[in-house]
Amino acid sequence: MKGRLEGRVAIVTGGGHGIGKAYATRLASEGAKIVIAEIDEKAAQAVAQELTAAGYEALGMRTDVSDPASVEKMAAAAIERFGRIDVLVNNAAIFATVPMSRSPFDQITVDEWDRMMTVNLKGTWLASCAVIPQMRNQGYGKIINISSGTALKGSPSRIHYVTSKAGILGFTKTLANEVGKDNICVNCVAPGSTLSEENPDEGIIKMRNQAASSRALKRVQSPDDLTGAIVFFASADSDFITGQTLVVDGGSCLH
Repeated sequence: MKGRLEGRVAIVTGGGHGIGKAYATRLASEGAKIVIAEIDEKAAQAVAQELTAAGYEALGMRTDVSDPASVEKMAAAAIERFGRIDVLVNNAAIFATVPMSRSPFDQITVDEWDRMMTVNLKGTWLASCAVIPQMRNQGYGKIINISSGTALKGSPSRIHYVTSKAGILGFTKTLANEVGKDNICVNCVAPGSTLSEENPDEGIIKMRNQAASSRALKRVQSPDDLTGAIVFFASADSDFITGQTLVVDGGSCLH
């Protein structure tokens, strides 16, 4: 089933690498026009060029989700180029492409803690604030936040990351309540351990394989395993679903 997003415009933050790139590519394949909003401008442009070469419409631009002016520019550019904003995927985060330390709770620096919250939580809020006025004017919108399975069960040696992703769960429910009257749906996807690194070393591959052994579906999760959930929340198939979190982890966290 293709073409579910014909005529729609989708912004993917952090769409230049890994899982974000997979989201952007799948949304484009469903007919959406894509804005790649990415701190790595070269990557944003490269993905946009790949999509354009494949026959899709795409715009790549440098975006720092922690900077209000930058996300406002992102929204303005999307409207100028495509005339509307229908979908925002809040994917940008410190994790792999922008790396984090994996340290015990009392060995994480204050600066790294603050930076994690600024990008992962504040950035999600700022990007949402930037697009919601246009969605309100249209009387329609889909915001898809990205949390993590670690927020549901905890994960040692990354307490700042897990805390930021747990915050996304509450953010999703609260924003859904506030903008439902505007016909804007706000939902969340919580990925499991995913082999999203572009050049994984032996340690990363071992970690992903270990994660596979503890889930019901005993294989390594890839970015493409997540894209169906994103399309579902972006499409009319989920028009009466809001404030929800869909865990996509192959049966690691069962609830």
